[in-house]
Amino acid sequence: MAAEIVSWVSVALILVTATTILVSRDWRISLGALAVQYLAAFWLVTRHLPFAMGSVKLITGWMVVAILGMTRLSLTNIDQSEQDAFYPRGASFRVILMGIAAFVAVGATPRIEAVIPGLGLPVIAGGLLLIGAGVAHLGVTSDLLRVALGLLTMLSGFEILYAAVESAILVTGLLAGVNLGLGVLGAYLLTAGSIPLTSPEEEDLL
Repeated sequence: MAAEIVSWVSVALILVTATTILVSRDWRISLGALAVQYLAAFWLVTRHLPFAMGSVKLITGWMVVAILGMTRLSLTNIDQSEQDAFYPRGASFRVILMGIAAFVAVGATPRIEAVIPGLGLPVIAGGLLLIGAGVAHLGVTSDLLRVALGLLTMLSGFEILYAAVESAILVTGLLAGVNLGLGVLGAYLLTAGSIPLTSPEEEDLL
């Protein structure tokens, strides 16, 4: 009973953190929300996986957050006005978008539980919420860091659902590698995108 209550608290935490990532324009707040989101996903994963295997996801997720955070912190030439250009819609629009994803998850959860019994309603709801939030995030931004956050969010939802049907150690390791790969790729693209194609001297000549 206590585990079920904590699971539903994790689902609520996923909803709050996913909405925060979608709405916030501050990359520090978004990465902090992602770190808390990995903690909630860790609890849902351990409903079907051993604690040690579930810890792999948590540690990997926090490593990805650290990689993206240190990379973004080292980039000082990104103006806030450039960041705002990646948000063509207001915060209210993104909250409504997240609400739609939540309603879809609520409607689909009991149907999936009826088709595949034993997964657990909190596990299904949390996984669907993360997948919906990731898709919504990818649909409203073109910023490299935000795209990476959307992909990581969507992958977390897939991992929660997949852990309920497959508990192989190799699959867990492969998914951890995919998460790290996304983090490293996102950090590389952030760094590459911040490097000017021409030097100031070349610009003067042009």
